[in-house]
Amino acid sequence: MSQLTPQLDAKLRTDAPVVFGAVTVSLPDYEVNLLDGSGVLAFGGRTYVGDDATFGTISEVEDLTDGAGDSAPAFSMTLLPASDAAAATLARPQMQGSPVMVWIGAVDELTGMAVPDPHLIFVGELDVPTLRSSEHGRALDYEVTSVFERLFEDDESARLSPGHHRSIFPNEAGLDYVTGVSQPVYWGIAGNPSAISYQNGAGLLGGVGGVFLDRIAEMQSR
Repeated sequence: MSQLTPQLDAKLRTDAPVVFGAVTVSLPDYEVNLLDGSGVLAFGGRTYVGDDATFGTISEVEDLTDGAGDSAPAFSMTLLPASDAAAATLARPQMQGSPVMVWIGAVDELTGMAVPDPHLIFVGELDVPTLRSSEHGRALDYEVTSVFERLFEDDESARLSPGHHRSIFPNEAGLDYVTGVSQPVYWGIAGNPSAISYQNGAGLLGGVGGVFLDRIAEMQSR
């Protein structure tokens, strides 16, 4: 059974569909919506362009791959910022963790519009930037990791202290007057198992890894 909508599935089964990839990067104070080529397309309440006036264009997108073992799905993306200021902004530490979404879809040649409901194939966040400069321009390589990357965090820097607690919950003073405990509390490291356990269910939103073109046939066959 196909994961795609009937309209998109039918379009992709035609002889020569016009396929596009679209990327949304939700920065702290700006949302970048880029296509993997020239043009303008609108869907999902957003307008995607091939060239953002501030943050430039997509130069390359590495194949999206499924994670295995102790790695989460990830890919690298190269942007060509429109200016040195834009490149510096994108490379700031505050950009790390910004949400990223990737779609694949098709264009209706008669209307010039996106076929309804492009397929969301990846949900993740910006990780590590690498800025490359030359006499002919600049490029910013960004590692993009899946939301599942959060599962590998071990909280080694966490401390059971008022200062660390307030760094996460500024208005919560529960540890301010705790000067000692009768039993050791293990925080951020493995410790003796407690007689009390807590269970909590949580839903995770993840993207399906895949390459814009190579995974279309696979998704249609499911």
